[in-house]
Amino acid sequence: MASIIRLIRMGVLAGLLIAVGFVIGTTMHSTNAQSEVTADEDAAFIRTAFSDSINTAATMPQLTGVDMTRAELYERVAPSVVSLRIGRGMAFSADEIDSSGSGFVIDKEGRIVTNYHVVQGAEEIVVRFFDGTITRAEIIGLDADSDIAVIQVDIPDERLVPVRFGNVDDLIVGESVVAIGSPFGQDWTLTSGIISAKNRSISGLGGYSIGSAIQTDTPINPGNSGGPLLTMQGEVVGVTSQILSRTRSNSGIGFAVPSDLVVRVVDELIENGRVAYSFIGISGDNVNLEVMERGNLADNQRGVVICQVVEDSPAASSDLRPDRNGCRPYRNGDIIVSVDGEQVLGFDTLISYLARNTRPGDTVTFGVLRDGETIDVQVMLGNRPGRD
Repeated sequence: MASIIRLIRMGVLAGLLIAVGFVIGTTMHSTNAQSEVTADEDAAFIRTAFSDSINTAATMPQLTGVDMTRAELYERVAPSVVSLRIGRGMAFSADEIDSSGSGFVIDKEGRIVTNYHVVQGAEEIVVRFFDGTITRAEIIGLDADSDIAVIQVDIPDERLVPVRFGNVDDLIVGESVVAIGSPFGQDWTLTSGIISAKNRSISGLGGYSIGSAIQTDTPINPGNSGGPLLTMQGEVVGVTSQILSRTRSNSGIGFAVPSDLVVRVVDELIENGRVAYSFIGISGDNVNLEVMERGNLADNQRGVVICQVVEDSPAASSDLRPDRNGCRPYRNGDIIVSVDGEQVLGFDTLISYLARNTRPGDTVTFGVLRDGETIDVQVMLGNRPGRD
């Protein structure tokens, strides 16, 4: 019996050595093969070795490839994401909510980014952290035009895990992304999808469009608003904000405010409490087939047709010329094809460039197609009306 148990012991040891040999193989020390052991000691050894191997297997994720990447990403980023409970009534308490949303930590000062529409009109904001911390937040700044808000909590900095921002320009359509948030109040839910399109235009809440929005099929539902859209490297490339749906639930078309605009807005909100956006003072449309045909343009011409110029605006003080018919139909209006040397594909890219790269008082150079020739027109930008 003792010899049988010794054989079993040797088999268990061999299996364990094969499993961990590459880790500790050079530090193993041989033992005396002739040493005497009792049957009880051998049985105890076998039980311990078997139990340890089971415990080791249970604690090691059996994941590979993309699944492993998602799991590792979630473990790393979830502590940066917060769940928000919003109270707008006098009877609000930490256990009662009027609405919910998401957000994420951006620095060790306790600042958190979320959507404007999540905290708009809030009288109380309760913030829940992944580690179980629950606290209240105050609003630092709001920007309806970008649907971005900054709030702040007062907790020790060692409990704060700021996110890293990624570069929107590096995104590729078809690239995998994930969102973490609180859809329908289900905190720290991870969903995954791809970048469906770039340079979309979505409506802000201040009467102006948000350019360069990211379209994704990552499931986004009520409660996800304000949470991060992340690359598989764990970098924030957008703030999940809107969905296109007739049922107010995910239909595979969601939108995120791009991270480069978010960074610009957040910096100004923290520094000034408001965001100053530049303003041209034109209305127009993308070049379409009718404009191509009436203007004798190439069938791949891109740009923005100037249909009207706002009175007393920066555009009115410049050499920009609107269409004589107001584009109904198009006759001869200027077509903006570039700004500061960057190609303008349409209104979305024009809005995006101005929002991300310019401030009131800046002078920009538009490349304008007029009467078959491209000329440069300089415009000193103003401030959006009603934002002074």
